[in-house]
Amino acid sequence: MTGFGKSVLQFPDKKITAEIKSLNSKNINISIKLPEPLRELELGIKNLISGKLVRGKIELVLTLETIGTATGTRINNEIINSYINEYKKIYSSLDTLPNTDIMLSTIMRFPDVFKPSETVIDNEDKKIVLQAVENAINELDIFRKKEGEILLKDILQKVNKIEELQTEIGKYKDERIEKIKDRIKSKIDASVPPEIRDDNRFEQEIIYYLEKLDINEEEIRLANHCKYFIETVKEESAGKKLGFISQEMGREINTLGSKASHGEIQKNVIMMKDELEKIKEQLLNIL
Repeated sequence: MTGFGKSVLQFPDKKITAEIKSLNSKNINISIKLPEPLRELELGIKNLISGKLVRGKIELVLTLETIGTATGTRINNEIINSYINEYKKIYSSLDTLPNTDIMLSTIMRFPDVFKPSETVIDNEDKKIVLQAVENAINELDIFRKKEGEILLKDILQKVNKIEELQTEIGKYKDERIEKIKDRIKSKIDASVPPEIRDDNRFEQEIIYYLEKLDINEEEIRLANHCKYFIETVKEESAGKKLGFISQEMGREINTLGSKASHGEIQKNVIMMKDELEKIKEQLLNIL
């Protein structure tokens, strides 16, 4: 399920920002980006995320900033002295004295003159980091729950639409039977002479053929699947289960289509398939 959460917490001289987002996925897939001083917390953070979130492609980014009088970089005196010594050698060979201001100004633009200060993280700092992560996860969870309520309403509307379309199919069942009978009878009249025609046998064949095309069982099973789907959405973490139910709904709808032999019923089946495909897409968002 898609979502986003953010938390910012402050140390005495540092600030930690935790940003977490999730995208649709059948399983849980966690990616974490940490600054070097926090690398040792990676496993604990993964366990924290997997313990609170189910399914989704999860990406967490932690940033660590120094604040106040602390500084994130320091001057590399060894490198500067090395550059100064090289300058002096050059000027000595030229028999002249270097301009100190120009020399220092040039040196300060050289690589490696500034280097990052080492950030020390103690146990109390680690607790703050984990708290920031947990706060971001909670924000993400709130985001996903709000989105889930909207998705659930939309999905239930689509299930209700499938039920309505199934009811519409019932209006054409008698007409469908008569059309099948008339079609078979017209073919027999065109190909079998009246003197050798056996009307009793004809009726038996019609009954046998219509039994093979009977859709009552499919209608009953589809109605039960729709009912079960609506009941299941009330359960905790029912996303995968709903996916299985939707597959069963699809089987019954496909069988209805293969047995239809009626234009209006086929139209309703196509619309049912369309609604079901939309449901399956949305179920990837449901935990």
